[in-house]
Amino acid sequence: MALKKNTEETVVEQIAESKAKQLFSQDTGSKKETMILTTFSIAPSFKKELEDMFADMGIGWAAGIRFALKEFYKKHKE
Repeated sequence: MALKKNTEETVVEQIAESKAKQLFSQDTGSKKETMILTTFSIAPSFKKELEDMFADMGIGWAAGIRFALKEFYKKHKE
């Protein structure tokens, strides 16, 4: 027995698909750069200290590392 496809669902899927295509095909002019995944080694005790500090700041590990790198760059770019 074949199931009948609901036409309302099909219409909603088509609308969603067209909106997605429109959203991702727009040229906004100022596109974000693609992020690059980096790795580094760190002592577990030092990582824990950093995680605690970032948690006190209200940010997670990745955001904290990005923040620290930006601050380091600002301080030492000359």
